[in-house]
Amino acid sequence: MRPTLAAGATHGTATLTPRIMTPQTRLLGKTGLQIAPLVLGANVFGWTADEATSFSVLDAFVDAGFGAIDTADSYSTWVPGNSGGESETIIGRWLKRNPGKRDRVQLLTKVGSDMGGPGRGGLSARWIRQAVEESLRRLQVDVIDLYQSHKPDASTPYEETLSAYEALIKAGKVRAIGASNLDATQLADSLRVADAKGLPRYQTLQPQYNLYDRDSYEGPLRDLAIREGLGVIPYYGLASGFLTGKYRSPDDLSKSPRGGGVARYLDARGMRILAALDEVGGRNSAQPAEVALAWLMQREGVTAPIASARSREQLASLLHAADLHLSSDDVATLDRASA
Repeated sequence: MRPTLAAGATHGTATLTPRIMTPQTRLLGKTGLQIAPLVLGANVFGWTADEATSFSVLDAFVDAGFGAIDTADSYSTWVPGNSGGESETIIGRWLKRNPGKRDRVQLLTKVGSDMGGPGRGGLSARWIRQAVEESLRRLQVDVIDLYQSHKPDASTPYEETLSAYEALIKAGKVRAIGASNLDATQLADSLRVADAKGLPRYQTLQPQYNLYDRDSYEGPLRDLAIREGLGVIPYYGLASGFLTGKYRSPDDLSKSPRGGGVARYLDARGMRILAALDEVGGRNSAQPAEVALAWLMQREGVTAPIASARSREQLASLLHAADLHLSSDDVATLDRASA
């Protein structure tokens, strides 16, 4: 169901009106959670979106019938003056101001990245026990719907990490667990340990995956995710903003604080992909970002891509992707360009 737009508005410059209908939901693997086909990335909260703007985006997202919000304890340690936890804190303040919306959202957060200081990172049982309490406090909730290992930790055995998660699930502090940035071997090993020791399995995977970045997920990792019935929520669904079509030359990189991460996409293949997005968008009255996300939503082995928005206008465009059905010819055009 497409979010209703203000009278006379066009996609990309639209303003969301109050909620009309809930978009079709999908099962997130075997977590028991049902989510809409787009996950809101909260990495920009406390970075390129201040608290008031973040509140506005969150309101619009939930009022349009969507609910899955992805964040991490380490967002946004890379910003000068930040120490981590800024995104979770903003979400928590929003929930406190809107207590009735907790039942309408699924909170997805992560642990494992460096939070600064000795022992404040990784996937040891000691740090997980401490980090989850800090995340719960910042989010101002009693339970996290999906708690994810942010990245591999070679220094900690899977059994230790999964045992820590088991304790959190039994204590009612976490509903389900997932992993991010694991390769096929690491994911298979973690599942094997879980089964052998009778411990909770990772039920979701968060890989980097988009029209440009395909190699690391397609192949053994995707085959494993499909075979094991994992929910898959790719990050960088818009390739750090490149697939919005906003960046088409080096001169465009200064348009956003995220522009520096886009330079590597400005090659011949990247230009072919943008041209294909323009072509398919023209056939469907859709913006490049909407087409790129719709392509992901229709891929086998994908539950819902993650995308972030710094304004209600950006969000309105992203939500359009959930109602955009690409034809087989559209998909073939995009696949050829991104091959």
